[in-house]
Amino acid sequence: MIATIHSSAVLGIDAVPVAVEVDISFGLPVFNMVGLAEAAVRESKERVRAAIQNSGYTFPMDRVVVNLAPADMKKQGTALDLPVALGILTASGLLSPQATAKWLLAGELSLDGRLKPVRAALPFALAAKQAGFAGIILPGDNGQEAALVSGVKVMALSSLSQVVSFLTGNLDTEPVSASPDAPRPAPVGRGLPDFSQVRGQAHVKRALEISAAGFHHLLMSGPPGSGKSMMAKRLPGILPLPSLDEAMEIARIYSIGAEPGKVLETFGVRPFRSPHHSISDAGLVGGGPRPLPGEISMAHNGVLFLDELPEFRRNVLEVLRQPLEEGTITIARAGAKASFPCRFMLVAAMNPCACGNLGSPSRDCTCTLARIRQYRSKISGPLMDRMDLQVEVPQVPYDDLAAAEDAESSAVIRDRVAAARQIQGARFKDVNIFSNAAMGPDQIKAFCHLDKQTITRLKQLMARFRFSARAYTSLLKVARTIADLSGQKQILEYHVLEAAQYKALERDKDA
Repeated sequence: MIATIHSSAVLGIDAVPVAVEVDISFGLPVFNMVGLAEAAVRESKERVRAAIQNSGYTFPMDRVVVNLAPADMKKQGTALDLPVALGILTASGLLSPQATAKWLLAGELSLDGRLKPVRAALPFALAAKQAGFAGIILPGDNGQEAALVSGVKVMALSSLSQVVSFLTGNLDTEPVSASPDAPRPAPVGRGLPDFSQVRGQAHVKRALEISAAGFHHLLMSGPPGSGKSMMAKRLPGILPLPSLDEAMEIARIYSIGAEPGKVLETFGVRPFRSPHHSISDAGLVGGGPRPLPGEISMAHNGVLFLDELPEFRRNVLEVLRQPLEEGTITIARAGAKASFPCRFMLVAAMNPCACGNLGSPSRDCTCTLARIRQYRSKISGPLMDRMDLQVEVPQVPYDDLAAAEDAESSAVIRDRVAAARQIQGARFKDVNIFSNAAMGPDQIKAFCHLDKQTITRLKQLMARFRFSARAYTSLLKVARTIADLSGQKQILEYHVLEAAQYKALERDKDA
């Protein structure tokens, strides 16, 4: 008898349909699995055999052949354990094909028949909804994650015997109820460090505010102990909540790239990723034999913070150039090809020189001019050109450190950022972008009008500092964000001048 069970496999951040076809015929007792199954899937034969027997059912002592269709796509992971087991039980006559035909199934089996959580529960639920199934059957620990998808029944069960009882009508249980419209798990700013704890550095906090408001890339350069990392870690506290669509995009990536259960912890907040400088290029952008999202994709719709930027290997930094422009990355391997979204805000910090004391009023720099150039050359010109805001972070004077009053809180800054984001949302409602930083030539032409006086000043700045064409468009985008923060529809001269001052490292290079 032949039985077919519906399941899914992961490709990129999507789940693609997989039909688990099981044939049991007379012959020597052999259990074969075909259909480009990787090691973890092939090893499921022993897990399935033990789970069926230890759940009180009989494993057929005949020739068992399992085909995973489509046969030309590599199948990975452990989510096919449950579909394979149910296919065998259905082909044995224990279950009717009609009972399983309307469900999409996924789950890992332990040897005693219990269901263990799997990755990609959210994409599986989306696939079940798109394919028109009545619902999805998953391990209990994956239930709440899958239920973030509205319009699909999610049955979260704990063992193979429970699944069989449910499909035979002997178990009456309710689907997991949840909705993306439910309250977010945490309000913005909860438990996050606050900007009120930062003393001084008003111009740097202003740059961070502009960066958050327009989703602009930011580079901070300053001596050790000046507060670069401290301020960067407070950036999530001034970012507005992601929209429902953005939150679901983040959740799909975390469902594949993080441990099961991590999705619910992070749902409704923007990610903040801070990898160590020893990370490989595959760890940063994604990849591996089984393509998985890297740090840039885990930071999608949020912040990627690279501390001590020159300490990262140059080949690692160079792979950022295309993702910064495109907002997506495609990983191509011999056996698989996957695309991951990676629209993130890059925030980086570095010292002004190798010893860190260049420009310090209290310490002498021990670096030669050649060593300073060598240190800064670790960051290529094209990557530097993509940093919309470049700001110098000086040491904090004693009077600022000893000030009794708290500085402006993150909540106050966040209100201004949210207001600017609302202006951008209304501006870009008819195009597929959500921030000033994502504007293309058409949007710049439409929304970055300059009067004659401002054009004259911009020409002077371009001639004096020899800004590139990319730096020119970046300057206009930042000026547009500054105008939004001040509630101005027109970009004025002082908006352009403020935007130009955030090209500090470009000015130092060309002055």
